[in-house]
Formats: sequence, structure tokens, C-alpha cells
Amino acid sequence: MTLRNLKPWLFLSPALLVYLTVIFVPAVYTSYLSLFRWNGVTPDKQFVGLRNFIDLFMVDNVFVKALKNNLLWMVGSLVFIMGFGLLLAMLLNRKMKGRTAFRGIFYFPYVLSGIVVASGWAWMYNPTQGFINKLLETIGLESWTHAWLAEPKTALYAVFVAALWQGVGQPMVLFLAGLQTIPQEPYEAAIIDGAKRRQTFRYITLPLLRETFLIVVATTMIGSMKVYDIIYGMTGGGPAESTQVLASWMYYQTFRFANIGTGSAISLTLVLITLVVIIPYVYYTTKKSHV
Repeated sequence: MTLRNLKPWLFLSPALLVYLTVIFVPAVYTSYLSLFRWNGVTPDKQFVGLRNFIDLFMVDNVFVKALKNNLLWMVGSLVFIMGFGLLLAMLLNRKMKGRTAFRGIFYFPYVLSGIVVASGWAWMYNPTQGFINKLLETIGLESWTHAWLAEPKTALYAVFVAALWQGVGQPMVLFLAGLQTIPQEPYEAAIIDGAKRRQTFRYITLPLLRETFLIVVATTMIGSMKVYDIIYGMTGGGPAESTQVLASWMYYQTFRFANIGTGSAISLTLVLITLVVIIPYVYYTTKKSHV
């Protein structure tokens, strides 16, 4: 092999080394650990094969609840976070005073740490001194006040509202970038033809944003499946495990209960579910966009 043929590999080798060290090798080792029952301390590991995976789906009720919460979180993210992101992008794509400032204001929560957001919103949900209950009392809706994070029926939705506030900035910026690449000629022709705003949105904006939707939907799905920090910071998975998601339950099994094999099985299941959801979507959308 000549030096010219080796050059691409020489340039790729640092990134490849980092990838193998940080991602590939740990992933393979985690897959290996998922086949054992081990507490992470003793030198002996008990080989159990697929028993950890079977127990997750057949015995572990918290895992099933966490999986349902993850799927619910994904649907909510695709509908609300992505929907509000598109709405804000369309509003802030118009010519108006202060639109640059508004873009920064709406994007700012996204750059904050999840733990910072969790701490602030946990205080807002405080049942006695929190802003939300105080606001409801001020406007005469005392009957609506509530221990939002302490009741299993409302805790997950309360945390999702905080995640919505934080996460809407990312799809907004991506949609803004996509909207600014759309030429004005199709809209001008549609206006001449008498098309209404709803029709131009359906037949011009949405089709021309197909590539942007591919990126936004994929990143939103992945983010919803690996959500962890805001849940851990606001509820710790409680009350009564009602806000557990796969990432938080994996943490508890691995580091709190010292079930390394079970935690590894959860992490591998999380990766597989994400791949099952993402790969068909990306393949179908990419193939359709090239037809």
C-alpha cells in the first residue's frame, strides 16, 4: 500500500482511536456484563445468559413502567417540543422588531444544564412557596393548587413541562435554519394563485422542510430515549417510581443496588430500542427524499 493510500487512514486514526476507546470497547464490555449476575466488587461473576433480559420484561415491574414512560416521553417530545419549536420558528422567521433578541431568549434555556433547570422548576413546583401554586392562588384558582411532584398522577407531566421549556430551543433553531433556505418565489406564486396561509404551509413549507424534519425528529427521538438528568434532579424517579425512565432505572440498578448485570442489560435494551426506532425512520425518510 502506497503512502498516498495510507494518508486518509492516518488522518482518521486519531478519531477512530477515540471512538474505539470511548464508545466501541465500553459498549462491547457492557454487552458482555449483561450476561452475568455481578455486584461489581467480587471477582467472580455468575453467568446467567439472557436471564437478566428475561427478568426485566417478565419480573421487573419498574422496568416496564420506565419503558412506558420513555415511550410516553417520546410521543410528547415529538408532538409538543417539536410542534412548539416549529411554531416559534415560523413566528420568528418573520420580519419584526426584536426578533433576534426573542430567538436568543427562547434558545437560552437549551444551553442550561439539566440539573440547573431541574432545581429551578422543582422550586417553582414547591407546594407551599412555589411560583405556580402562588400564581394559581393569586388568580383565584386555589382548587387547582397541588403537590405537583409528590403525586404519581401528575409528577411525570410536571417534569415534562420543565423539559418542554428547556428543549424547545433546539428544534426552533433547526427549523429557523431550514425556513431561511426556502426561496420566496413559491410563496409569491401561491399568493398570486389565491392560496391561503394554511395551504402554503401544507404544500410548500412542509415539503421543503423535509430534510430539516429528518434531523429534528431523529435528534428528538434520541434525546427522549436517553432523558435522565432533569428526571433525576426533580423527582429522582419518584414518587412510587412513577417517573422512572430507562436511563434513571439503569443508574439505580447499577450504582444504587449494585446489580451490574441488570444495569448493563437495561443500557443495552435502551440502545437496541433506540436503533429499532431511529434506523427505519432515517432509512425510509432518506430513501423517500431521493425518489
